[in-house]
Amino acid sequence: MTEKIIEIVKEAGKIILSAHNQENAVTAKEGKKNFVTKYDVAVQEYLFNELGQAFPEAEFVGEEGETNLESNALRFIIDPIDGTTNFMQDYRCSCISVALCEGNSIIAGVVYNPYTNEIFSAEKSKGAYLNGERISVSSRTLSDGLALFGTSPYHPENTDETFALLRKVFDYSRDIRRSGSAAYDICMVACGRCEVFFEKELQPWDVAAGTLILTEAGGIAQTFEGNEICFSKPCDVIFANLKALEEFRTLL
Repeated sequence: MTEKIIEIVKEAGKIILSAHNQENAVTAKEGKKNFVTKYDVAVQEYLFNELGQAFPEAEFVGEEGETNLESNALRFIIDPIDGTTNFMQDYRCSCISVALCEGNSIIAGVVYNPYTNEIFSAEKSKGAYLNGERISVSSRTLSDGLALFGTSPYHPENTDETFALLRKVFDYSRDIRRSGSAAYDICMVACGRCEVFFEKELQPWDVAAGTLILTEAGGIAQTFEGNEICFSKPCDVIFANLKALEEFRTLL
């Protein structure tokens, strides 16, 4: 199952790599700093078509136009280009994120960064992998590690709270980083390069695949309130190893 999804996602990555003049292909969406390009639409259409042929029983939820998140049917939750602003400016850190979901349970997840040719994948109860090699979260504490964060750019009402928390994390940790792709940052925690990622008000398509990859790598995915992440509405999220999570919660 996962191998077939990977095959399709890697082909979709060629659309991203072939892109040119991205800034002239942009449409603004609802919300501040929220954009879509013709390449987001093209990647999503390709994924819907190819995955639909491979998994005809599945429904589809995508960032660009399809938002029926309440279904309990077998469904794909897709972000065709996570990190659209990066993509627009050729910053070369954007990912395709594809999750296969039953109810509120993710059973397969793939995150692909075509610029680095890194493909992160997981199938429920079968572990997490980077380019076919098993991965796991680190055992480092947050005080000895790196923290990743998102700025909720579409929701400026969260800015002050985010940066107040970030200052605490910066003072406590080894350092902080921001890639501009939540899906990629979650995978950085999953493969042990960083210890925690947090952001307020992320959508299901931002986190669905990464949640399975992170938990299958031994990490913990929670909302700020300490609840299980829900894939039918936005959530304030934390992804971390156990040690870093305990420290982060003290700061939170």
